[in-house]
Amino acid sequence: MNRHHDPAVRGFASDNASGIHPAVLEAIATANDGHVSAYGADPYTQRLRERFGEMLGHDIEVHPVFNGTGANVVALQSMLPRWGAVIAADGAHINVDEGGAPERVGGIKLLTVPTGDGKLTPELIDREAWGWGNEHRAQPLVVSLTQSTELGTLYTPAEVRAIADHAHELGMRVHMDGARIANAAASLGVSLRALTRDAGVDVLSFGGTKNGAMLAEAIVVLDPAASDGLTYLRKLDMQLASKMRFVSAQLLALLEEDLWLRNARHANAMAARLRRRLDAGIEGGRLPGVVPTQPTQANAVFATLPAGVAGRVRERFSFYDWGPAPTGADAARREVRWVCSFDTRAEDVDALVDALVAATARDERVSRG
Repeated sequence: MNRHHDPAVRGFASDNASGIHPAVLEAIATANDGHVSAYGADPYTQRLRERFGEMLGHDIEVHPVFNGTGANVVALQSMLPRWGAVIAADGAHINVDEGGAPERVGGIKLLTVPTGDGKLTPELIDREAWGWGNEHRAQPLVVSLTQSTELGTLYTPAEVRAIADHAHELGMRVHMDGARIANAAASLGVSLRALTRDAGVDVLSFGGTKNGAMLAEAIVVLDPAASDGLTYLRKLDMQLASKMRFVSAQLLALLEEDLWLRNARHANAMAARLRRRLDAGIEGGRLPGVVPTQPTQANAVFATLPAGVAGRVRERFSFYDWGPAPTGADAARREVRWVCSFDTRAEDVDALVDALVAATARDERVSRG
């Protein structure tokens, strides 16, 4: 097959844009010889369950799936009756980036709460945690947290614990969308268990795709009493892989020797480098009009840019506008997001900042006439 892309092109649009980590690609090849049983009755899926058990406790369930949306929808379906609802941040991936799948595929009502930093608190949850027994209202029965959040911010284990305790006291369960949980664990310097099971999370969507896998996520049930029917729901929602060994092999490659953490640490370090260089440029007057909008805690950096700068920088690097659509009421905010990946290089970061300096300098020359 001919190559149809330029491997020299680098970008900061998403950690989905990076390739497959070589160790993951090798794991797929290793799993490829011979015939093994399908639909998860294979030694790679069995070993994956054992590995998650070593990390989280052996009385758990592990269900590999294809993608993050599938993991979230199937997990939440298993936690809810038909009349149940999920409380989430208004910017959560399940609300703004999954094409309505929780509602249309899962039949799940989302009760969203505005947040400034992407994080829920017990007080914010209480805005929607009401109406139990009211037949006219979808019943709030699950709280869903995103770790790290869509704004690159992190919940500490203590914050997760406070939310979980509050939710459990109200009779609700806790789901965690962990598409970037590796970045959170690496940044906070804590174990996967400390961030999830020990903090009171009932069901976890564990992400691998954004961290070096090709397509590999897992639903991890930490409290079997919080979930029911996953064996059937995964098939019903088209997330049951017949050749599951290749999904499981990817996750095993990440988990066996803590590659998941090493990849995440590198991505976080590149984001921290980008933020340091932005801050230095702003302080030195070389990035006029560039204003960071969120703390850089994981592998994403957010900032607002002067008019026209994003378009010029995109001539070399891809990245996303953030927030309202360009025609929205807050279009003048001009917020963007840069995401670093396991394969982001220091020279990529430096080249991006140099491009920003050049683009903002052009604006300054034009404004001075």
